[in-house]
Amino acid sequence: MSPPETLTFPSKGVNPDTPPLSLDDYAVTSNGFLPSDPPLKKLPSPYYAPWESLIESLSTSLAHKTLRHEVDQLPVLSTDHLATEQEWRRACVVLGFLAHAYIWGGDAAAEVLPPQIALPLLAVSHHHGIPPVATYASVNLWNFHPPSSSDPTDLDALHALHTFTGTPDESWFYMVSVAMEARGAYLIPLMLRALDAVRSRQHQTVASALEEMASCIGALGILLDRMDERCSPQVFYHRIRPFLAGSKNMAAAGLPRGVFYDEGSGRGEWRQLRGGSNGQSSLVQFLDVVLGVEHAATGSSTPDTTGRYSGSGQRKLGQGQGPAGVSFHQEVRGYMPAPHRRLLEDVAARYPGGMRKGVGELLAVGEGEEGLSEEQVAVREAFQAATGALAEFRNKHLQMVTRYIIIPSRQPNWCQGVNLATASSKVKGLSATEGRAVPAGGGELTGTGGTALLPFLKQSRDETFQAGRLQVR
Repeated sequence: MSPPETLTFPSKGVNPDTPPLSLDDYAVTSNGFLPSDPPLKKLPSPYYAPWESLIESLSTSLAHKTLRHEVDQLPVLSTDHLATEQEWRRACVVLGFLAHAYIWGGDAAAEVLPPQIALPLLAVSHHHGIPPVATYASVNLWNFHPPSSSDPTDLDALHALHTFTGTPDESWFYMVSVAMEARGAYLIPLMLRALDAVRSRQHQTVASALEEMASCIGALGILLDRMDERCSPQVFYHRIRPFLAGSKNMAAAGLPRGVFYDEGSGRGEWRQLRGGSNGQSSLVQFLDVVLGVEHAATGSSTPDTTGRYSGSGQRKLGQGQGPAGVSFHQEVRGYMPAPHRRLLEDVAARYPGGMRKGVGELLAVGEGEEGLSEEQVAVREAFQAATGALAEFRNKHLQMVTRYIIIPSRQPNWCQGVNLATASSKVKGLSATEGRAVPAGGGELTGTGGTALLPFLKQSRDETFQAGRLQVR
């Protein structure tokens, strides 16, 4: 991966009073949304030794079913000794893993997260601008060890710092995403320059960037296809996936009100939060924003980033329920680190409609009796290639979901205890005749993010195809 020459660039055609975008302001590095330096393997302060000791033996504690007892014996530690962003990220990783291990690491789901985890997790999550739950950032972006300090693109050499199961399958599952993030990093500055080039009508620059984007997305798809090499669908579905679940839509798994975050002294709140999912990848959503892909609400997704509930189980107005019609893609931006979320928002505001609108304007300008010019045709074809590549990437993801979730869901569950693989996947009143996957126990299959799997993924793919259908006046 070639790092960008500069992370600050002017925007031709933009109001001169509008300051240039500086990717440094959005915590975007030469590695994209990954940090520039490798994540810490351990918090340097001995004060946090109790956390580090527990996370080091996490898979063993879960296997022996001693994790909850060990967490209950922890002291309640402050976040005051976290000094750098690396340390804050490390704390978020450790606490996110411990929280999900506590909730899902027993014969039944734990409805109460004790203060030993809840209090510091609330603090570190607030620092990063994310909900207090394991997110894509904490299990992927900040949880890898690269072969060298400057190259996180070599999938074969990457490994996860922490897993729930201790299996190579789980490490590989996370690292495929890390390698994709690293591989696509250079698209961020490239496509921002291309959006500026649209405004200054630099057809060749726009076409070249879109062609490069299509090629890179194809490379991301190749990485995604490598999941089968070292991650078994059975291991993923029955052993890994249960720990990634959130507390939203989990009544069938024993969490009808979500999880109570116990802050001690009688304080605390019920929260219903989505689990970690690749839908929280800022890179994929960046590609959507750039291309102008519009995602509609699926009907089952409503904004819920705080997830706060009152003690009676009634949703507090303004805290867990947002306006109707917000898509899952918009909602899960709340689970991205705040700087990354701001980048998506600022790019969308700065370039309304993205390439879809900009390319459409380029094709309309100058069109006459002779039709499109050669350079206009090149731009159109490059844009359609880019949207087609992203749609095909989503199609690959859909196929992978079939192999790793749909097929295993119809097979016997060889795990004991309450398992997301069966219990939390059931939604009453839906059937396979409606085009939706039905797990062995009946009902509709949902993802770890709490949304209906197949309808959501198919809709996302189709909306991407739709973005490539330009209408030229």
